[in-house]
Amino acid sequence: MKRFVLIAASSLALIAAAPALAVETPPVAAQPNVPAVTVARAQMRTLVETVAVSGTIVPRDEILIGPEIEGFRILEILADEGDRVEAGQVLARLSRDTLDAQLAQSDAALVRADAQIAQAQSQIRQAQANLGQTTPDLERAQSLIRTGASTQALVDQKLAADNTARAALDVARQSLNVSQADKQAISAQRRELQVRISRTEVRAPVAGVVSRKNARVGAIAAGIGEAMFKLVANGAYELEGEAFETRLVRLAPGQDAKVTVGDVVIPGKVRLVSPEVDRVTRLGRVRIQLEPSSAARVGGFARGEIVTRRVEAVALPTGALLYDGAQPLAQAVKDGRIETRKVKVGIAADGFTQIVSGVAAGEDIVARAGPFLRDGDSVRPVAIAEAK
Repeated sequence: MKRFVLIAASSLALIAAAPALAVETPPVAAQPNVPAVTVARAQMRTLVETVAVSGTIVPRDEILIGPEIEGFRILEILADEGDRVEAGQVLARLSRDTLDAQLAQSDAALVRADAQIAQAQSQIRQAQANLGQTTPDLERAQSLIRTGASTQALVDQKLAADNTARAALDVARQSLNVSQADKQAISAQRRELQVRISRTEVRAPVAGVVSRKNARVGAIAAGIGEAMFKLVANGAYELEGEAFETRLVRLAPGQDAKVTVGDVVIPGKVRLVSPEVDRVTRLGRVRIQLEPSSAARVGGFARGEIVTRRVEAVALPTGALLYDGAQPLAQAVKDGRIETRKVKVGIAADGFTQIVSGVAAGEDIVARAGPFLRDGDSVRPVAIAEAK
């Protein structure tokens, strides 16, 4: 009976102590799970806006060189494709045997004309000498007839002799004029022959690079058909590319560009933006003048990037922006909470976007914005470098 009382008392003591134990050790409350987000810091960057074009390497000015005289055989070719030539350099020579023979005949005719001129001049001197005798004789006969010492028949005879001498002088002078005219005609023909002979040498009109050679030794030079040579004037090459009309409005002559040919990058500048857009493809032509490079080949494919604008501004990774319709938004992290802000953006380049307003340099922005974060949410920011 005593043992039962003790057990009951012990049980009552434990029951009485239970409320006191519950008060001293309260249950542990569940702490909220704060998510970690990767943030990027808004920084000042140099952003370069570019327009991409693609097309073909072409000469800025291509010159077609053909013979200036036709019907003569090509004897010698002195330039090949890829050669750099100077203005006036001989590229090919044509046969000139026929012209040389004609020039020799012209030289002989010129000598004959000189002899005829000399003969006419001698005849003039002789006629002048005769006239120098007949005129005084006529004058004496006319003076004597007044005194009766001469007859009219003698006067008539002296007058006929004087007229004959004058006529001979006129003929000699006309003969001299004809001989001189013949000489001038022969000289003109000779100069023409010399010009034709000079044209048997096919020369480069300007300095440049021979891009194609169609001439063959033994062929007859002709002005129709393919040109004997094609010359890239001054070795100046261009990229003739195309750009969409929406981007064409950003382009202007003088803008810097870089053109990639294979794995070679060639600097250049925009020289021409076509005022015309193809109504089917909606593309417009652009010409980019290239700096000298051995990588440039006529007809080769190339890609170009034209710098249209360069700014120094606050920038964010493009992935840090989300859009509510057309309104761009950025999710800033301030004091561990999300602040959704409306921002105004500018150009985008190399994975970054210019922030005109809404975010200041040095602020932390959620690097990959998304709808799972809302304004006011608590987050634990982790810099991109730490996240890696």
